[in-house]
Amino acid sequence: MKKSQIFTLLAIFICLLIYFFIPSINTWINKSVAVLSSLSIEKVIEFLRSYGKTAAIVSFVLMVLAAVLAPIPQFLITLSNAAIFGWIGGAALSWTSAMAGAALCFFIAKYLGRDAVEKIVSKKVLDSSDAYFARYGEHTILVCRLLPFVSFDLISYAAGLTNMKFKSFFIATGIGQLPATLVYSYFGGNFSGGAKLIFISLMLLFAISIIIYIAKSIYEKKYNKTSNN
Repeated sequence: MKKSQIFTLLAIFICLLIYFFIPSINTWINKSVAVLSSLSIEKVIEFLRSYGKTAAIVSFVLMVLAAVLAPIPQFLITLSNAAIFGWIGGAALSWTSAMAGAALCFFIAKYLGRDAVEKIVSKKVLDSSDAYFARYGEHTILVCRLLPFVSFDLISYAAGLTNMKFKSFFIATGIGQLPATLVYSYFGGNFSGGAKLIFISLMLLFAISIIIYIAKSIYEKKYNKTSNN
């Protein structure tokens, strides 16, 4: 076992000890997960604002936590950051914390391997990511960051299982993540009236795109099977 793997395992072990044996940390993490799982922007905003001047630090930690514990929705944090810190300040906070979360996912996969990652995101879901890398090659990260229906965390974990260099991964992630962060932050900072209606419309558009994508994938699989036969 390499030193990097030993270090990663030790760090995870220490984090688990902290989680299970420090009640305040255990309570905070459980509450954070519950708030994010509620899918309520209002609850996330209220949760962050309750920390006053340290809200930005809490938001940063929350984004990283959400990244590791896929598939907790991170866009709720991005919207909330914009509502609290303004769309520019919120975008900067969301982008930097999302990048930190992506890097952590990448290194967890890189040092612990596929078996460990499968326990986090499941084998079936991870297998689906292989198709993206097979189809887009070195452009997978940039392409998937621009697709709203592809899990941010899943691609970060999957990238860590390839021979991709961290520098290439980090740059592609930064470029690909920026548009979505800016869009979410803009609507999060103006989440009322017409802006709210536009955001909901975008979410419906994203949902429709998911349906179309799935239908297209099913059709292509059936077509390929028919052609092979």
